[in-house]
Amino acid sequence: MIVVDASIAVKWVMPEPDSDAAGALLTQPLIAPDLWLVEAANALWRNAATKSITELQALQALARLRVSPVTTLPSSDYLASALELATRLHHPIYDCLYLALALREDSYVMTADTRFAKVVAVEPKLLKRVQLLGALAD
Repeated sequence: MIVVDASIAVKWVMPEPDSDAAGALLTQPLIAPDLWLVEAANALWRNAATKSITELQALQALARLRVSPVTTLPSSDYLASALELATRLHHPIYDCLYLALALREDSYVMTADTRFAKVVAVEPKLLKRVQLLGALAD
């Protein structure tokens, strides 16, 4: 099972670099904390606000995400672990929720967020727990 974050999900519905690589993940078993859809909707809002897409296109993209094959799990189950990670890594808890889920499931996070991947890569024990999508596409 692969933990996917919102940066990956948005690539499923928006033409972005590495969208094809993100789309290829849809054949795998995918999980995410319940936060993923909120974060993805925020990214769609941002695109609509900057006129990259229309409001209707944002709503249609959100509808497609809502039926995507991602098993959504309640973040409250591992919120304390995420807080510990956020404190240790000095990184926002939002991203650390994905990492805490990956650790709980003995898996890894697939992300397009280079900043997050770099922060986690500093800790040897966490190095393979966050994989950068762009690195796979190269």
